[in-house]
Amino acid sequence: MRMNLAEIYKSNPFVLSFELFPPKSDKGMDHLIENLRRLLEFHPHFVTCTYGAGGSTREKTLDTLAHVQALTDIPVASHVTCVGATVEDLKAYLAKAAEQGIENIVAIRGDPPEGEEEFRTMKGALSFGRDLVELIRREYPEFGIAVGGYPETHPEAGSPETDLRYLKEKVDCGADVVITQLFYNNDDFLRFRDCCTSKGICVPIIPGLLPVTNFNQVKRIASLCGATLPEDFLNALENCGDDTAAQFAVGVEQATRQAGGLIAHGVAGIHFYVLNKSHATSEVLGALELPPK
Repeated sequence: MRMNLAEIYKSNPFVLSFELFPPKSDKGMDHLIENLRRLLEFHPHFVTCTYGAGGSTREKTLDTLAHVQALTDIPVASHVTCVGATVEDLKAYLAKAAEQGIENIVAIRGDPPEGEEEFRTMKGALSFGRDLVELIRREYPEFGIAVGGYPETHPEAGSPETDLRYLKEKVDCGADVVITQLFYNNDDFLRFRDCCTSKGICVPIIPGLLPVTNFNQVKRIASLCGATLPEDFLNALENCGDDTAAQFAVGVEQATRQAGGLIAHGVAGIHFYVLNKSHATSEVLGALELPPK
């Protein structure tokens, strides 16, 4: 059923969604489809797909979403960033997405290309996430629009107050929902949600969760996105030694506890970063008996 994000969150008391990324090979696509089939058993309300740094996998994103659309009729969303694309490039991509029946866009400024420390606006391109939201809302008002939020503050924002001001600008320009960067302390999210409310950000604030199931993954996540990891969780993973099954069990237990706590605090949904896999997220959803009956 074709629905945009505003309609999805208005129509459902709890919204479950998953984020994918474009596989690099045919084998990777087969692996993704196999895992997505398992995840679809939990009746998600929509699926999103990223594209690579600098828009390097932009066309593969559309191809990946076409495979998803062939498998299910649930709504899908394409990520779109300001990086590596002029306004005309963005318009052309949005036109292709609309023609393909994609109902929603995840609009983010994007990180600097690999090898660059600062975001630089290329000639003819957009500089800020709010500019991208404005463009989408003006050119394709039928699209649902999600934007990103940072419970632990965007590293370039300077302060939580500045970060919230930028977020409110994106919402005021037409965003329908805020999906957060991953985090591992629920208090960070709940504080962020309260601050959003106090600033008049009235759209759903959706926690983004990534179950971490091995110690190497933890270290990589901490270095890439700066998420704070609970000390007791790190110690539990480290105490597993090289036992990968034990590490997986610890990670699933932590993610289940985190998701359950968020649901107890009345979140409007949860967005799982599944990394094109299904086992960990399926274990969490099964333990929580999601979606709610």
